[in-house]
Amino acid sequence: MKDFKLLAKNVIAIEQQAISELEQFIDDGFELACRLMFNCQGRVIVIGMGKSGHIGGKIAATLASTGTPSFFVHPGEASHGDLGMITADDVVLTISNSGETGEVLAITPVLKRIGAKLIAMTSNPASTLAKLADTHICIKVSHEACPLGLAPTSSTTATLVMGDALAVALLNAKDFTADDFALSHPGGSLGKRLLLRLTDIMHKNERLPVVLNTDKIKDALVEMSLKGLGMTSVVDKSGQLTGLFTDGDLRRILDEKVDIHQDSIQTVMTLNPKTASADMLAAQALKIMEDKKINGLIIVNEQNQPVGAMNMHDLLKSGVL
Repeated sequence: MKDFKLLAKNVIAIEQQAISELEQFIDDGFELACRLMFNCQGRVIVIGMGKSGHIGGKIAATLASTGTPSFFVHPGEASHGDLGMITADDVVLTISNSGETGEVLAITPVLKRIGAKLIAMTSNPASTLAKLADTHICIKVSHEACPLGLAPTSSTTATLVMGDALAVALLNAKDFTADDFALSHPGGSLGKRLLLRLTDIMHKNERLPVVLNTDKIKDALVEMSLKGLGMTSVVDKSGQLTGLFTDGDLRRILDEKVDIHQDSIQTVMTLNPKTASADMLAAQALKIMEDKKINGLIIVNEQNQPVGAMNMHDLLKSGVL
């Protein structure tokens, strides 16, 4: 029986070595490729055949989601009409480990005639594809992890990593932000964490718990019970926030000589509570609440007037937590 664990660890070691060797290929050719893609007025088109094509699809997807508009074109389909997707304003990233892939070489003269800039990513700088390109990025590896040296393994890993290097270098050069990233990832939990703002989930208008600072403690308890957030904001006559009263405050005053029917809420409320703005990302609010170890937030406007309230349960329901 073969030692599968040992075999797997050997694969990982070989591929780790392949990745470590890539650093030597971050050269002038790589920099020119970045500049061509950075200055591209159209799209970055990624082309590759077989396993290189699968990796190329992922590279195109990564570029597109990090601020460099991109899509993948299959070289076989390109020869039968899909070349019409490519214009002179585009930059074409062709991937071929050997640099001699027939389907890719067949369309290269047409790409050059169109006027698109051409980047070749191969393991052979002397290959036909590398020589035809405007710039070349080397992805040569010492060994494939496949013991036969036939199945693309280390070479595809190296190609993927080099593609990530291109994408992230461009992301930084373009000052791509988390908000920019969110615009291309609106779906799922990631989209919720990046796009959802407090204004989308906060309790407002008649659902907002609020009492005057001259109101009695019992009035605050009634308001908390009606609104069901475990807290209420406390405001003065001008509507400005002066404090907060929570379930925690209620437990605290139970041990004190307090008359809930006679004493005003301002005598027991928490002063200077942590607040947030309506346009704050829900994910940011979550971090504040976790850091401060609080269960809710009052959302205020520029005049420090409460306009909303939310708690951890709201974050849980929205999918942010």
